[in-house]
Amino acid sequence: LVLGGTRRRARRGKLARAVFHGKKGELRQRYREGMEDQLGALGLVVNALVLWNTRYLQQALEQHQAVAEPPEPGEVARLSPLLHEHINMLGRYDFTLPEGIAAGQLRPLRDPTSLEEQLAQLP
Repeated sequence: LVLGGTRRRARRGKLARAVFHGKKGELRQRYREGMEDQLGALGLVVNALVLWNTRYLQQALEQHQAVAEPPEPGEVARLSPLLHEHINMLGRYDFTLPEGIAAGQLRPLRDPTSLEEQLAQLP
């Protein structure tokens, strides 16, 4: 990540607020250890999202380079794993992993040209 330190901290803070919005960004524990646990869990989730985004950004870049001209270095430098608009922060989650993903494989990337088709399939 080539962002400046202040800008990177601001983006990380924005991601943390998006994850933490359920409690309106407030620590609700009445004791220090509870607050530390809550902050630790927030940090773990933010780090997991950054790792997820980093792996899939790399896969997208590799796939793009296989079928098209490589992007300009300046374009790659502006990519950030701190984006979160594509992540559903609400609802229930099923953490049962398909065998391939449990074995370390990545999901196939979505075809951006078929986004309308994918949206039409949502319940």
